[in-house]
Amino acid sequence: MSKYYNPKRAKGLYKPGAKEPFRVSRSKIDLFLGCPRCFYIDRRLGTGQPPGFPFSLNRAVDELLKTEFDAYRAKGQAHPLMKQNKIDAIPFQHEKLDYWRDSLRGGIEYLHAKTNLLITGGIDDVWVTPKRELIIVDYKSTSKKDEVTIDEDWHDSYKRQMEVYQWLFRRNGFTVYPTGYFLYCNADAGKLEFGSRLEFDITLLPYEGNDSWVEKAVLDIHACLNSDALPEEGDDCDFCHYREAVREHEG
Repeated sequence: MSKYYNPKRAKGLYKPGAKEPFRVSRSKIDLFLGCPRCFYIDRRLGTGQPPGFPFSLNRAVDELLKTEFDAYRAKGQAHPLMKQNKIDAIPFQHEKLDYWRDSLRGGIEYLHAKTNLLITGGIDDVWVTPKRELIIVDYKSTSKKDEVTIDEDWHDSYKRQMEVYQWLFRRNGFTVYPTGYFLYCNADAGKLEFGSRLEFDITLLPYEGNDSWVEKAVLDIHACLNSDALPEEGDDCDFCHYREAVREHEG
């Protein structure tokens, strides 16, 4: 058994009627929307989906971007990329920025009073306009020959991610600019020589979020967690399809 995966977790489970707020991350909201059954088995019963391997290179790009934007943040100046794209904003300075970035131990948080669910999300960056409107920014890394977009079906999870962040900041009393940005770093794999260096094309993709669905999702998650019945499978859940296929072989 992998030391990184515990298929029978006893901690961090939802207990109906508990007084302590129950933490639900942005990624778990997306899990629920994709497959309520897998979400329930994870958060209520204690068996989560096996994790994938960490994307260490993507994390390195994220850290380098944060360091670079933090340098301009400290000076109160716009990053050249913002000027090139005619975005009238500067990196947002706030004492809790590092906490908001910590998706495991912190994040931007909001206690949903009706459900006692603590909704959280770890952000990459926040910019601020002269009108004190916050622009949510999410870093993405890839390597592809085609132009980067957010138009594929699987990009819907990216859009929901942005909308959850916007919802969380609004619930924390901030004025949020309707348009967020995906800062996409696309590594050029077509060079004749590697030379111990990757070169990236950086693209800012605007996305006007609509977080009106988040409130209902939180209520639906609460109802799911408080049910004693196993929910239906997601429409296209590979994990559920796998479990079903295995049962057929074992049966």
